This record gives sequence, structure tokens and C-alpha cells, in this order.
Amino acid sequence: MISRRTGVWVFGVVTIAVGVTAAVLPRIPQPLSYHDFADQSAWLGIPNFGDVASNLLFALGGAWGLILLFRKSGQERFIDPRERWAYVFVFLGLFLTAFGSAYYHLAPDNARLVWDRLPMTLAFMGLVSAMIAERVSVPAGFNLLPVLLLAGVASVALWWHSEARGAGDLRFYAALQVYAVLVLPVLLLLPARYTHGSDFAVIFGFYVLAKIFETLDRPIFSLDHSSISGHTLKHLAAGAAGFWILWMLKKRRPRRDPVNGGIQNWRAKARR
Repeated sequence: MISRRTGVWVFGVVTIAVGVTAAVLPRIPQPLSYHDFADQSAWLGIPNFGDVASNLLFALGGAWGLILLFRKSGQERFIDPRERWAYVFVFLGLFLTAFGSAYYHLAPDNARLVWDRLPMTLAFMGLVSAMIAERVSVPAGFNLLPVLLLAGVASVALWWHSEARGAGDLRFYAALQVYAVLVLPVLLLLPARYTHGSDFAVIFGFYVLAKIFETLDRPIFSLDHSSISGHTLKHLAAGAAGFWILWMLKKRRPRRDPVNGGIQNWRAKARR
């Protein structure tokens, strides 16, 4: 574990480093080969069935999470009610990803890819905001939530605008992906205010596994042709991460303040 002060400094350094790197790197075009997925088989009249149908997990996890959060019992799971809003966007992003990703995989191209990436940024940035609220301070996480969401949406909009001008540039969208990968482990090292804090490591592990499956799309599919592809497994791993977040929220409880003791002291600190 590291102190909150150290964590804030590391968080700031990573933020600046990623932003500067994205600004100075040369333009990164979107390769058209990205849309050439390994499993293009149709079933029940649905093209690219595996990559389309596997999005069902996002819809189920997202819907279940939203139902939990908007129930009275779900709202009472947080020390500070403001913490709930970051998770609202996590589950909303997952739910919308199911439709955006399915729409994209029915006929993959850059125009449809926008609707796949937009909702995913809501989920990523919502999770970063949630961890800042829980590990650094609630006001910081709550106030940064709209900034992070706007940055995520803007990164996709900038990429699409660059594609429309014939000079596609993925730098800022890729930078946000890298940013999440670097920041989440740092936040994991900060003291947790809830039990089951280590579940964030499992969630992060599912995310890394999803990226590995995505990279190995064709090699995995070629192991047993016509079975399952790496990209389909990516959807399943990412969907499992959503269900793990849901499981964590249902099981965890506030920890006692390690310095002053008691939940009320956590509530007071959360408002600072």
C-alpha cells in the first residue's frame, strides 16, 4: 500500500505523461485490417454470429447493475451517495456497449465502430472515477466524473472527425486506453474504504485478458476452426468483468476507519 499523498502525485504524473506523449506522437491511423475478424460465420441468419451474440453478456450485466443501483438497497451500499454515479455510468456504458458492439459486428467498418467505442469509454472512465472516489476522495472522483466522461467521448469524436477528413488519428483514443491500464493499478495500491477491495484486481485482470484475446483473435480461432475466436472470448472476458463489478458491489461492506475507527469517520472524510 502507498499513502494517499503519494498516490495523488503518481496519479498526476501518469496523467501528464500520457497526455504529453499523445500530443507529441505522430498520427496513428486506424488500419482497415482491424475489421477483418477471424470468425465470420453466420448462424440463424445473423452474420458474424459469435462476435454479435457474445455482446448479450454486456446487456445482462449492465441492466442488472443499473437495476441494483436505482433500488433503495443499492443506494445504501455507498458511504457517500455521490459515489453511486460513477457506477451508473459503468453499467450504462456496459449496457449500451451491447447494442453498439452488436451493431458494429453485424457489418464491421469505421462508421459503425464509433458506436462500439463511445459506450465503452463511458464504462472505462466511470470505473476510473469510482476508484478515485473510493481510494482518494469522493469530491475528487465526483467532480472528475464529467471531465473523464467528456475526455472519453472527445477521444472517439476526434478519431471519427479525423477519419472523415481522410487522416485518421487514433492517438487520443489509444492514450485513454493506456491511461486506464496505468492508472487503475496505481489506485489499487491506495487504502480501500470497503471490503472486497482486491476484487478490483480481478476486474483489471479480466480487462487485460480481454485485450490478450483481442490480439490473438485469429490464432485462437485457428486452433479449432469454426469453434470460437479470440474476439468472441474478448467480449466474454469483458462481460465477466462487468458481472464481477456487480458481485463486488453486492458483497462489500464499509471498512472501519483504520485511524479513528467507525464508519461515521469515513463518512466525514468522504466529504472532504
